[in-house]
Amino acid sequence: MYDDKTLVCKECGQDFVFTAGEQEFYVEKGFQNEPGRCKTCRDARKNAMRQTREMYTAVCAECGAEAKVPFKPRNDRPIYCSDCFAKNS
Repeated sequence: MYDDKTLVCKECGQDFVFTAGEQEFYVEKGFQNEPGRCKTCRDARKNAMRQTREMYTAVCAECGAEAKVPFKPRNDRPIYCSDCFAKNS
């Protein structure tokens, strides 16, 4: 149904392949636009965003350990550390 497409990364200018499988995934998720960046540039952008994100300290509602979260904790909802969150998911 889909064929691989060669696109040009708007960040680095290199060609990259937008595979048929990726195209199907985009349609399933309802994405309207094709990717504008290659995987390397997308990953670099995500990592840059993570490094600049402010993290907040909270106490895990289940085990009492310190947890770092990317949002300001509120008292009306429990916060879980990574381990407890994984157990409850």
